[in-house]
Amino acid sequence: MALDFVGRSLALSADGLAAGAASITVQPVEMWTVMAVETAGWGFLPDRRPKILFERHIFHRLTGGRFDDGDISDPERGGYGAEGAHQYDRLARAIALDRGAALQSASWGLGQTMGFNFALAGFGDVEAMVAAMSASEDDQFAGVAAFLKNSKLDGHLRTHDWAGFARGYNGPSYKENGYDTNLEQYFEKYSAGSTPDLTVRTTQLYLTYAGIDPGKVDGLMGKQTRAAISRFQTQQGLPVTGETDDALLEALTQVALA
Repeated sequence: MALDFVGRSLALSADGLAAGAASITVQPVEMWTVMAVETAGWGFLPDRRPKILFERHIFHRLTGGRFDDGDISDPERGGYGAEGAHQYDRLARAIALDRGAALQSASWGLGQTMGFNFALAGFGDVEAMVAAMSASEDDQFAGVAAFLKNSKLDGHLRTHDWAGFARGYNGPSYKENGYDTNLEQYFEKYSAGSTPDLTVRTTQLYLTYAGIDPGKVDGLMGKQTRAAISRFQTQQGLPVTGETDDALLEALTQVALA
């Protein structure tokens, strides 16, 4: 049975990366920096649903505290529990009470854009936003860029004002989790020339969907990724090279996105 919120689940493309960065006049390295801090650089779970984090204090606010239970609705932030699929368990409970408020109370995709910010992210309503977040990382990326532009945070990103950006994007308590420091460290890393290779990254993401662990989805070709490629090639009767190529990506797309 198909899971709710599973769409096309497509990986970030070169065109999507370039268009999103250009729309706010930054370089891809700045956008990679934000994504690395927010979602370790990839926007889907292994089951192809967008990465989310359900915020109980937002659900409390949007529903006037009518459903407060100290778990999925509470005036205090926190109570997240485990990352990943557990967040969808929490979301499902909230949807049963108020779907619109529930969807707006989760952060979605590569940039963890809050659902209640759907208009700032360029969408007519939260349902349209969630559909886009489920469709592709290109759509997730475009939503992040639109949010940054409409929230006037793009200037902080262009000037590498990490504290100013962190305050606007992560909230006034950003220093508690070193958000600004993490941004600066990732920017320095990516500026040194180690931005993800999109072909390798797509391979890693689709291997993950196919149930073959390539390690991190980071666009770097390491031993674990090569071993995962070789395993998939063996399964599919392809020449075993441990390298990504057109034949591999075509087969992966057919299997992982079926």
